[in-house]
Amino acid sequence: MKIALLSYRGNPYCGGQGIYLTYLANELIKLGHEVHVIVGPPWPLFLKGAFVHRVENFNFFGKKKDFLPPANPFKIFSPLNFYEFSASRFGVFPEIKAFSFRAFFKLIELARNHRFDILHDNQCLGYGMLLWKLLGVPVVSTLHHPLSIDRATWFEQPADLKQKVKRVLYYPLIMQRIVSNRLDRIITVSHDSAREITRAFGVAPEKIRVVYNGLDNREFAPSPGLCKKPKSLIFVGNSEDRKKGLLYLLKAMTYLPEDVTLTVVDGGAPERSFAPALTDKYHIGHRVHFTGKIDPGDLVRLYCGAEIAVVPSLYEGFGFPAAEAMACELPVVASTAGALPEVVGNDGAGILVPPRNATALAQAITRLLKDPGLRQRMGQSARRRVLRLFTWENAARQMVEVYKEAIHAHR
Repeated sequence: MKIALLSYRGNPYCGGQGIYLTYLANELIKLGHEVHVIVGPPWPLFLKGAFVHRVENFNFFGKKKDFLPPANPFKIFSPLNFYEFSASRFGVFPEIKAFSFRAFFKLIELARNHRFDILHDNQCLGYGMLLWKLLGVPVVSTLHHPLSIDRATWFEQPADLKQKVKRVLYYPLIMQRIVSNRLDRIITVSHDSAREITRAFGVAPEKIRVVYNGLDNREFAPSPGLCKKPKSLIFVGNSEDRKKGLLYLLKAMTYLPEDVTLTVVDGGAPERSFAPALTDKYHIGHRVHFTGKIDPGDLVRLYCGAEIAVVPSLYEGFGFPAAEAMACELPVVASTAGALPEVVGNDGAGILVPPRNATALAQAITRLLKDPGLRQRMGQSARRRVLRLFTWENAARQMVEVYKEAIHAHR
């Protein structure tokens, strides 16, 4: 097949969407398909054989100053650039909507030389995708989870009226509901996420297909020669994202002995304020280390050097940090929120506790810290579970079946 994969951001260091794009594209190519990646900045890395077509975007939302396009400042007056700039000043996140229209123009340009069998969007769901349907090619989209969950989690936290208005403007829920119901198939990464998509956006269950994420189990693997730091915990995630539940882990640290330490690997927040303020409030700053952005090799070493991974999320559509830790033979303490029970399972890979419960987190961590044999057995079970269920090869093969189904239904 000739496949177009579209993603408004493509770099694997910018978040889960970049990781998803990179590994899925590479595995589809291994299966013999021709893959064209149509992508916005930050640009993808590590693609092996894909044709990359860049879609310009100046990230006006993320810039408070120096926002003029450097090479040609007058580009700010082009319709989509001016829309993005203007909307971003009011707290609207315009990137996905603008990308969907820019991608349409790019697809028209590519149509002169290419006849795609399938268009596969990676969590954009912008209005411009309704124009993609005019190209006569089936359109599917991966929706990792509905953004209504992110917004609801933000509203759990104390906020003034200005912050609440910004949150309402930030999440394009109406647009994503309209677009998701008009595509040929919606692909999601867990059965829990499928249920949430139906509940939030009204997408018919028969249009949704579940394809679990994969994991690079050669990179994320145990390092037998690496000594573990005694009584060490690791948390991986954006500490500014309230949905990740770091608040409850930091609170749990106050119930744990003074010699228990926590490493927070946070590549998603260039300016962290929420979590450091909490470490000061709870007087645990000397026990919590923030690494900032690190490369995958360093992340694997941190997983392998810790004794327990903690994933206290209030919701996960899948939960890469849990799967990554499991692949490194690290026992996991995770919440029962979202898809984490699907990832961790009930076959001995970790301990599941209720979300928003710092006491339960502390009790589960204490149980594991006191029992080295249990930690080892859980780690080994965790690795076996990842190898059985969460590989990119499996994901790519299942994705091809979804493509075939959408193509057949479209004829």
